[in-house]
Parts: sequence; structure tokens; C-alpha cells
Amino acid sequence: MDLKLHRPQAACARTGRTFAAGEEFYSALVRSSGVLDRLDVAAEAWDGPPPDAIAWWRSRHSTAGEAGPTLAPVDVLLDAFESLEEGGDDPLRYLLALELMRRRMLRIVDDRRESPEADVLVLSCRKRGREYRVRTVGRAEVAADGVEGRLVSLLWSGGAA
Repeated sequence: MDLKLHRPQAACARTGRTFAAGEEFYSALVRSSGVLDRLDVAAEAWDGPPPDAIAWWRSRHSTAGEAGPTLAPVDVLLDAFESLEEGGDDPLRYLLALELMRRRMLRIVDDRRESPEADVLVLSCRKRGREYRVRTVGRAEVAADGVEGRLVSLLWSGGAA
């Protein structure tokens, strides 16, 4: 699945108020009519994700011309992903795998004979010429304290978080 998401909006989807530079807001991906819509909501108007949201995250609004954080290079993320293989940090490794899939560095291997376990994804990396097994994790594990911060620190440099 190839997700096409627009950049953050300049105003809150609930109040219509324009975001100030550096203001914290929340974004949610909401499935509607077979497509994914992005809702950006000011922190004071955020009362949790909508019932039909499939993902949500916290961000800060930047201004035009502001040098924002930059995404880590793919090779750095692949190295971090591989280093987590034996580390037991399944929630972080799962989220990093999803990010690498989004960047088209990892692809799901469709052959269920490779991994009959229901909670394991078999992923292929053409760049490194190997396959990985990643345990899928539930919402509660992903929402655990510190997982979001560790992921942000891996993905971004230059003042994110």
C-alpha cells in the first residue's frame, strides 16, 4: 500500500485557528470512504484520536524558512533496525520496520510458509539482500512510555521531539 499524505495544515481542523510557530499539535490518520485523511488538531482541542483513526502522533508547527529537523538516512535506520534484532525492544523495532516499509526499504514477503506464526512479519530488504522477522506488537506496547521518544530520536535530527 502506498500512502499519500499531505503536509501538516496551517490551521486546526476542529477550531479553524491558525497554528503559531513552534505550537504543539496532534495529527491523526482517519480512514474515510476508502482513503486516508490527515487531521491536524491544536493541542488544546485534542481530546484523543477519533474512533476511526488508524494512527496519531504529536508534532510542532514550523514556519516558512525555518530549518527544521532532518530525517535520518536510510542506511542509519537499517543499521539501527538490525541492531535491535536481538535486543528485545520489539515495539521500537516494529515501528522502525513500518517506517522502513514506508520508505520502501523493506517489503512484506507474502509467503506465509516462511513464518507460520500469526504475530511475525517476514520482511525483505533488497538493498541489504536479506530477510528479517519482526514480531508485530499491539497498540498498548507501542503506546508504552518512552517508545515514541526513542523512535523520534532515531528518525530525526536537529531539534525534533
